[in-house]
Amino acid sequence: MNKNLAIYGGPKTIDKNFDWPVYNETDVDVVAQIVRSGKWGNPDCGDEVEAFEKEFAAYCGSRYALTCVNGSVALRLALIACGVKPGDEIIVPPYTFIATASIVIEANCVPVFVDIDPNTYNISPAQIEKAITKRTKAIIPVHFAGQACDMDAIMAIAGKYNLRVIEDSAHGHGAEYKGKKLGSIGDAGCFSFQSSKNLTSGEGGMVVTNDEALYDRMNSLRNVGRVKGGQWYEHHYAGCNYRITQMQAVLLSNQLKNLPDQTARRHQNGTYLNSLLEKIDGIKPLARGGGETVHCYHIYIFRYDKSKFNNLSKVDFAKILAAEGVPCFMGYPEPLYRQPLFQEKNFLCYAIPDYVDYSQVYCPVTEKACHEEAVWIFQNTMLGTKADMEKFAEAILKIQKVSLLDY
Repeated sequence: MNKNLAIYGGPKTIDKNFDWPVYNETDVDVVAQIVRSGKWGNPDCGDEVEAFEKEFAAYCGSRYALTCVNGSVALRLALIACGVKPGDEIIVPPYTFIATASIVIEANCVPVFVDIDPNTYNISPAQIEKAITKRTKAIIPVHFAGQACDMDAIMAIAGKYNLRVIEDSAHGHGAEYKGKKLGSIGDAGCFSFQSSKNLTSGEGGMVVTNDEALYDRMNSLRNVGRVKGGQWYEHHYAGCNYRITQMQAVLLSNQLKNLPDQTARRHQNGTYLNSLLEKIDGIKPLARGGGETVHCYHIYIFRYDKSKFNNLSKVDFAKILAAEGVPCFMGYPEPLYRQPLFQEKNFLCYAIPDYVDYSQVYCPVTEKACHEEAVWIFQNTMLGTKADMEKFAEAILKIQKVSLLDY
């Protein structure tokens, strides 16, 4: 391979650190104030958690918001509160983080994997309807990478079959579908505040909803089964302590002030990078124009065609691109149903029916995304400059030129 490539000792195309998280002294100050107050816990040490919940609900355009320890628990609370029973089937995509499916197992329900749309990598509504049975109780669409799912179609299917919709919006902070914030469209919307997310406190999660009864059940499950008006040692549901701290709440509240401007910059940079990469033979950005009025680019994903790069494998391409200074990754190596959890049925204490078998599941679009196509550029880069986006495109062109010459 040509020595001009950074991976072989050549100069990097872009030599810049894209910091994350982004913070300032006000973040430090608000957390320090809580530390000095000695009132760190929740719910008996102050109302900062409730204040942040109200702010986030207003931001999303939802009536209620409920914090919890992480995005996985947010999904679990929402699903259990929807009243699912052991053996119920829950439709999920196979191109997502493990939690989208593993929380279904934790609720003693059956994940049913439905393939993704090849143009967006979001769950395919047409495939959803084909997968519905009399045991289906809910759909968990994932707004993957911050790209809105086709929520009109999904909500129509849910209405037709009387199904619950729980939006996995772990990647979707600030993004919109037809002017509505992601998470505010289905029965519940679940967010993560883990370290890599567009809004973060290191860890944490949130559920938003407009359904008061659903909110009350989630609130009880989040708070060891307690209910409004009940006693401290009075427990109505098999809940647990999934509460966050005052320190997380004030940090998130302060970070939320920056989210609108950051989201606008991500949207602009992603749109501009699309315009650059779509001109490169063998590189195809994921499709836009499906109703997403704001894309928050938690991940920037493009489809890679190795035939236009002298059959350079996707894995090697991603490594070479990263060496050029573009923070990137090859994405998920396998669909979720190929994880040992599902192939070996390592369900342990969970009451998953014996008939469930994932060994024959095959979702061709997801397989192709994992093995051949998908390359991810990390979210912190989307807060860069227009010039940075141009350098990303330049790096890809550099690799293509070299690969066609002498790979």
